[in-house]
Amino acid sequence: MSDERMLRSLDEHGVLHLTMNRPERKNAFDEEQWDAFETALADAEADPTVAVVLLSGAGGNFSSGADLASFGGDPRPPREDGYASGFFAAEARVLSFAKPLVAAVTGIAIGGGCTIALAADLTYAGTGLRARLPFANLGLVPEIASSYLLQATIGRQRANELMFTAEWIDADRALELGMVARVLPDDELLDAALAKAREIAQWPTSGLMAIKRTLSTAHRTGIEAALEIEHAEMAKATGSPENIEAIMAFMEKRDPDFRQFRQ
Repeated sequence: MSDERMLRSLDEHGVLHLTMNRPERKNAFDEEQWDAFETALADAEADPTVAVVLLSGAGGNFSSGADLASFGGDPRPPREDGYASGFFAAEARVLSFAKPLVAAVTGIAIGGGCTIALAADLTYAGTGLRARLPFANLGLVPEIASSYLLQATIGRQRANELMFTAEWIDADRALELGMVARVLPDDELLDAALAKAREIAQWPTSGLMAIKRTLSTAHRTGIEAALEIEHAEMAKATGSPENIEAIMAFMEKRDPDFRQFRQ
């Protein structure tokens, strides 16, 4: 099965390659894209023929994060799964995903594109990586438990610097910080990540899942605490004057002016 938003390819080794497929929007996430991502992970988790998932983006970019152009559309009907939106369903799914998740990341990886890569079990970067955690720039707060996962990965001081400045992160910087396991030339990235995923997939899936449980259990309390505060603060920040100014600046292709709110 394959959705046009999330291409799927399962090989004989048990590696399911998922490709985010909105290249014209740099694989930005609107509600349909979040839904497609969550559904693909749910299906992979339930499919006994899938041992490892490899995630990448089409068109030379991983993902530019939330599709700001999709904000403000008609309200969607209530979801049957109880989640407030496709984002919350996908966030919960990726953080609880039971099988090894490998990310091959190059080009743009902004916002959700960067935090999904942080949530993956193994992340390989291409030399063309340009990542950013733009929450301060948008008047928002971190998501997908990145307020915890980034600190757990690179340490508090470095995490604070990246979050407070919203600076760009290239491949060398990501490797130096420990955000990625390895950097490869862009044209070699996908093959190398696939080879590593197949190396992992040779072992019993039950054993891989058990190993992941042992590795992730120590982080569960931190992730749950991060989600609680992230959701509460995001609800307050979304639609705030600062957030509206950030979105308008993006639409108008100008720098946001947050000094107006300090008077």
